Amino acid sequence: MSMLSKNWFLFVALVFVLNPIAEAVAQQPSSKKGKKAHLVEVVTVEKKLLSFEAVRTGTLLARRSVRVFNQEEGRIDKLPVREGDRVKTGQVIVELDRKLLSVELSKAKATRQEAVGNLARVKELSRRKVATPERLDKAQLAVSVAKAEEDLINTRLGYTKIRAPFDGVVIERLAEPGDIAPKNTHLLTINDPTSLYTRVSVSELMLPRLSKGNPIEVRIDALDNQLSMGSISRIHPVVDPRTRQGIVEVEFKQIPLGAVAGQLCRVKLKTPEVRRLVVPFASLRRDQEGVYVFALQEGKAVIKRVLTGLRLNQQVEVLDGLIVGDKVVVRGFLGLNPGKKVEIVQKQGSSKPQGFTK
Repeated sequence: MSMLSKNWFLFVALVFVLNPIAEAVAQQPSSKKGKKAHLVEVVTVEKKLLSFEAVRTGTLLARRSVRVFNQEEGRIDKLPVREGDRVKTGQVIVELDRKLLSVELSKAKATRQEAVGNLARVKELSRRKVATPERLDKAQLAVSVAKAEEDLINTRLGYTKIRAPFDGVVIERLAEPGDIAPKNTHLLTINDPTSLYTRVSVSELMLPRLSKGNPIEVRIDALDNQLSMGSISRIHPVVDPRTRQGIVEVEFKQIPLGAVAGQLCRVKLKTPEVRRLVVPFASLRRDQEGVYVFALQEGKAVIKRVLTGLRLNQQVEVLDGLIVGDKVVVRGFLGLNPGKKVEIVQKQGSSKPQGFTK
């Protein structure tokens, strides 16, 4: 066989072997087509008319509560009221022994009468030019001192009878008749049951959205969660720097029957409806720098830092970092990195990207 024939035979054989390999390579996808886009579900950021609610627990308190102390020391003669007794304004609730002070009062009256008589005599002598002006002044001063002493004893006698300062209920009795009560001894405590209110701790984020007079719902556990209406009576002007909580006081429109100080209550706070920029809570991510979301920009995922406010159920108020119309990722975070190309997956049976209802 000639050299030319041998070369031609080798060429044909090589073509026969390489042709299937070339076809297989041609059938493989080209690397120039790029990687497949990352699938995500998104929502469109929008403003919604929302009212934020929060339930806080508190304790019923009596705004008018007085601890009764004695201003005069002595033996307790009468103590006619006990815990649970109702008292009226001005009713005598404690009587102390008056005998010693009564004797001192008699002495003071006698001293005053003597001083008055002496003054009259000095005045007569002064009219006759027998008594000096200094003696007359001294006699007048003695009358004033004697009258002041008598008034002092009368005042101390008044302290031996302690009267109720307002209509209320006795909640503490700390002494008994016959006890010797030193001055400023705590004898009784009286509450005004018509002055019940409660105070609750509220987040600093919610405080600016509450106002004095806002209607409030209150439920008392001990009264079978009976609904009572109230309103905000006071918002304290400071926030605890440790808890970031402020104090809100709530008063009843009508005190529920059976309500007493010390009972547990649940207060439902509700802010007025305002249009707020919100996103689903599920869209929020967190790292060492703070809170962020994955947003879509030119078909790629980008990180946007956000400042959040109140949370309502599964929605969170956004105070800064997003605007209306932004699209944020709510599902598909696994493997998602900034700059990665994404493809929006729609809800099954819906033509719109996955979102959340109002």
